[in-house]
Amino acid sequence: MAKLNLTLPGRRFVIGVPSVWLVVFFMLPFLILLYISFVDMGNDISPFKPIWDSETGLLKLKYENYYSIFQSSDGGGLFQTIYIEAYVRSIWYALCTAVLCLVMGYPFSYFIARSAPSLRPALLMMVMLPFWTSFLLRVYAWKGILADQGVLNQMLLALGLITEPIQMLYTDVSMLVGMTYVYLPFMVLPLYANLVKMDIRLLEAAYDLGASPFKAFWLVTVPLSKAGIIAGFMLVFIPCVGEFVIPSLLGGPENIMIGRVVWDEMFTSNNWPRASALAVVMIGLIVVPLAVYYHFTGDPAEARH
Repeated sequence: MAKLNLTLPGRRFVIGVPSVWLVVFFMLPFLILLYISFVDMGNDISPFKPIWDSETGLLKLKYENYYSIFQSSDGGGLFQTIYIEAYVRSIWYALCTAVLCLVMGYPFSYFIARSAPSLRPALLMMVMLPFWTSFLLRVYAWKGILADQGVLNQMLLALGLITEPIQMLYTDVSMLVGMTYVYLPFMVLPLYANLVKMDIRLLEAAYDLGASPFKAFWLVTVPLSKAGIIAGFMLVFIPCVGEFVIPSLLGGPENIMIGRVVWDEMFTSNNWPRASALAVVMIGLIVVPLAVYYHFTGDPAEARH
């Protein structure tokens, strides 16, 4: 069968459309964000002071927007600011959420991939069903479940397992439960897409060579699903770092993540340059490690081309 030969205009169109999309909806907004992070708030009609001094011909970049993230103006120690604490807390909660999603999502993905082909569409529909309802409504539902007079406490009281309501809402547990529930499908779907393509004969060969079911799973299935694990982990971890709604509704006042800090700087303190600097640093914390990882783990054959 002859190979599909795309014409040169066709190739340009296929490559150009996503490239234009990325430039318009990612690169340009990021450049605007980067620009605002180096300016100062203005007092006239324009909300920001000009970054270019027409008299001297020099750029007036306000690096203090970045300095204040790592060291407070009152002479505190380096990396001892509320912003660094928010970054560390956000990364920690994102890691915990990604690990919980992996632990819960892997068995479910494996079950869907090994189920009968006629059942897979229904099982996948169950995974995607929460997306049919509002994200905000789903988070509010967990408030009703975890509240002191909520469904879960009332059930435990009725069963006689507890004598008084347990504080579950506005804690670390409630926030992790909400984030795991919301982002679990982002782990299940890429894992399923990877596991469903695995050749079952490899497991049969491992059994014939004397491997136990657990050993065959650990030495054959898990390594072959590495791409799905990494994709799912990134799809969960990256949005969790900047999560704002779930910590605001389910987390306590001490569980302030970087998304809430950016919101407060922008809409409460009206300090858009510092909020933009916080967002730029957050993007760097995610993009730079990913770029380094893919640089050292990329296909050597592709790198040569």
